[in-house]
Amino acid sequence: MAEKMHVKKDDVVLVISGNSKGVKGKVLEVSPKEGKVIVEGANKIKKHVKPRNQQEQGGIVETEGAIYASKVQLFCEKCGKQTRAAHKLENGKKIRVCAKCGAEL
Repeated sequence: MAEKMHVKKDDVVLVISGNSKGVKGKVLEVSPKEGKVIVEGANKIKKHVKPRNQQEQGGIVETEGAIYASKVQLFCEKCGKQTRAAHKLENGKKIRVCAKCGAEL
């Protein structure tokens, strides 16, 4: 799969397709090798967990599952819309900005 991702950890994204369409959340984990991301509150799955020690309790745990990065788009907090990342040079450093309003992402 693709090695380069358009989203990074701690970005705020909007899910644009699938069962979790319309869910806005923070990216918890990025897997560039698989081309997938884990978004907070999106793609909830149930997982059967064994207790690792006597104090821990096992059972069925609901957690976030991985979704393809192509199904999410960056969300700009300033303009309140989904957007693509544009790039701007500032003091010799390349920074990501909102393509619609120009706010730093």
